[in-house]
Amino acid sequence: MHLKMNNRRKFLKDITIGGAAITFMNSPLNSFGSKTAEKIRIGIIGVGSRGRLHMKELLKRTDVLVTAIADTDVNSIEKAKSIAKEMGSPEPAIFSNGNNDYRNLIKSEKVDAVIIATPWEWHMPQTIESMKAGKKVGLEVAGAIRLQDCWDLINTYEQTRTEVMILENVCYRRDVMAILNMVQKDRFGELLHLQGGYQHDLRAQLFNTSATCCDGVGFGPESIGSAKWRTAHYEKRNGEIYPTHQLGPIAMMLDINRGNRLTKLSSISSQARGMNRYVANNSKGGPEHPNAKLKFKLGDIVTTQLQTYKGQTIVLTHDTSSPRPYNLGFRVQGTNGIWQEFHDGEPDKGQIYFEDASPSETWENPKKYMETFDHPLWKKHEQKAVGAGHGGMDYFVINAFVECIKAKQPFPLDVYDLATWYAITPLSEASIQKGGQMVEIPDFTRGKWKTRKSFIHIKDQFV
Repeated sequence: MHLKMNNRRKFLKDITIGGAAITFMNSPLNSFGSKTAEKIRIGIIGVGSRGRLHMKELLKRTDVLVTAIADTDVNSIEKAKSIAKEMGSPEPAIFSNGNNDYRNLIKSEKVDAVIIATPWEWHMPQTIESMKAGKKVGLEVAGAIRLQDCWDLINTYEQTRTEVMILENVCYRRDVMAILNMVQKDRFGELLHLQGGYQHDLRAQLFNTSATCCDGVGFGPESIGSAKWRTAHYEKRNGEIYPTHQLGPIAMMLDINRGNRLTKLSSISSQARGMNRYVANNSKGGPEHPNAKLKFKLGDIVTTQLQTYKGQTIVLTHDTSSPRPYNLGFRVQGTNGIWQEFHDGEPDKGQIYFEDASPSETWENPKKYMETFDHPLWKKHEQKAVGAGHGGMDYFVINAFVECIKAKQPFPLDVYDLATWYAITPLSEASIQKGGQMVEIPDFTRGKWKTRKSFIHIKDQFV
């Protein structure tokens, strides 16, 4: 899509990716709210808690206007309007007349690009409709409902060439980017095995309350927050239903879809116990409450093994229904060393070892390595990220989305990444249904992974 240019200044000139045409630190994608382009008009579809966090980040900038919002929830709309008022921004156009009013936002001539932060089942249809309307998309993370949805996404992109960025903020976590920097500088040697997980007790969110229902142990349309829609997936599905937080950073380190690709996976799950136990032990519920007896399909712990074309192995873990602190459980292991995360995002927690640098067979505190290999992006933008959601990660993912649009650059985490990462969900469901049988992972690039630039060569776009 080309943004309207009536009485506007010209956009930044296209930036060449390769060679010495541009250096990392001078990339315009490193700028914050630069005034080299007219303001980009963004519409937000879904202004629940996640959508409103994106809205706040967008409204901090001088190069963006949030011109429209769409949501069926009146309270969410009012909260979003309050954010606009508090931040001195004009009130956006409101599209809240039923489930399909977002289509009028997509059609609006006052919207250049959209961010989609709706319940998971809406992600693919809303993204595809936006692409067909020529609106570039920043899509919140989840997993696909059907494998065919991923192919529909790819086919739409290849027909329209409207770009999509998956807004995977963990790819921008400071320690993750430092480890990526180490990987790209060959500190770990040849990579062999990586692990990650979405490991986070979400039951207090999955069972919620409202003025009309639930008392903290219910879920469904009359509840509030993610209990309105997310819990139903636990009741009806069994698989790796939220794969991208762990897989995104791993895929970057392994150059997935850029000289390497995922080839096959196998998934198994434990019993489903945590959801029932939470209701049974809740003072508002009890052992006889219907939800204490409800049969939830999603196993408390789902384990997925994957293999790559180059032979590396990956283990993903989904663990959100059992009592535990939050931790993504990253592990990066190569021929020269290993890093294991013990506590989310804290550089002095966890352990690291390099055969050519560490005391013999002795774990080290990773802090000194995190400081030495701190990613240039974080060094440059640290102050701008202060106060942004998720420890600053949300600043970086929104900055990349906006700056790539301004510079007319491809998104760093693109439609092929989105399709590949989202496909893990239906593929894992299929594997579990077959008793953990190995299933093939489609090549959504149709062979282009062999020649696409690796992440180390597109670091200027990564910002």
